[in-house]
Amino acid sequence: MSRLLAGLSGGATYAGAGVSIENGDEAVERISAMVASTNRPEVLGGIGGFGGLFALDTARYQRPVLVSSADGVGTKLEIARLANRFDTVGIDLVAMLVDDLACVGAEPLFLLDYVAVGQLDPARLEELVSGIAVGARRAGAALVGGETAEHAGVMRPDELDVAGFAVGVLERDSELGGHLVREGDAIVGFASPGLRSNGYSLARRVLVEGREDQLHQPAWAGADTTLLEEMLRPSVIYVPAITELRRVIGPDLHSVAHITGGGIMGNVPRALPDHLDAVIDMNSFVTPEIFFEIQRRGDVSAEEMVRVFNCGLGMTLCVDESSVNTVIDVAQAHGITATRVGHVTAGSRKVQLL
Repeated sequence: MSRLLAGLSGGATYAGAGVSIENGDEAVERISAMVASTNRPEVLGGIGGFGGLFALDTARYQRPVLVSSADGVGTKLEIARLANRFDTVGIDLVAMLVDDLACVGAEPLFLLDYVAVGQLDPARLEELVSGIAVGARRAGAALVGGETAEHAGVMRPDELDVAGFAVGVLERDSELGGHLVREGDAIVGFASPGLRSNGYSLARRVLVEGREDQLHQPAWAGADTTLLEEMLRPSVIYVPAITELRRVIGPDLHSVAHITGGGIMGNVPRALPDHLDAVIDMNSFVTPEIFFEIQRRGDVSAEEMVRVFNCGLGMTLCVDESSVNTVIDVAQAHGITATRVGHVTAGSRKVQLL
């Protein structure tokens, strides 16, 4: 033992500062089986080491390109905290990560999570990670590790934040993107039955702030779901459908836009070249009632709604006209409602709404 430590006893402890090593050990024990349930054949070892090991199958790719993404759940976590319900936000985290990879055409391989808490509650962490594991299995990605940090004295005891990092792979020169989009392409929309994880700062402001008791009331007049159920509705994970479409229609799938922060207006152009516009008919798909309730209660303009929210479109795909029906069929086979929502025309990388 170091001379500086010799003879010392008692005094300040980590537990006294608000951090429980024992709770951390219990949390790891609780989540180990869930993490293992997401394993792919390429995963080496288990959690508990200093890094997650993943053996890339280079035999599948001549020139593999790794694709990465990082994201969080945002202020949707505040709704989860108010309700003390964390079983769905882990699914949202995975969706935000892997569906960004899908926009490039990458197959998700693995992901890691980072959870920061004011005070570690092993049962609450278990509930959160259970959702991450569900999402990872749906996406076909392995949860190879993560980090839980107890920020005693900095965060409130019940405060929590979560973020993640994901890695996917594709063959070089097979990337999806605006460079493949052509004038006359059809635009197919994948439905989002709820808010996903975007726009919650505005949604919370108009629906919940100062009226937390409303969470357990009907989401709107005549609704058969509560506001809480609508606001914690988990995100659809679209990547399995995109992966199958790459196999089924091949080069007819040109680009994909994940409608997240920035709404329809901010995300659809990211999948276009500079000389083309997307024309989208807002009457061609169903906008869930929760979006209208936000608009009614907050007196939010239509322009602001499409700048902030997906308004019912979780993804848009630019595809060759000849493959529209196949895209819709594949999506429906994955439990996703898909419709033709527009087309690509000459322009300047903008969205024209009808």
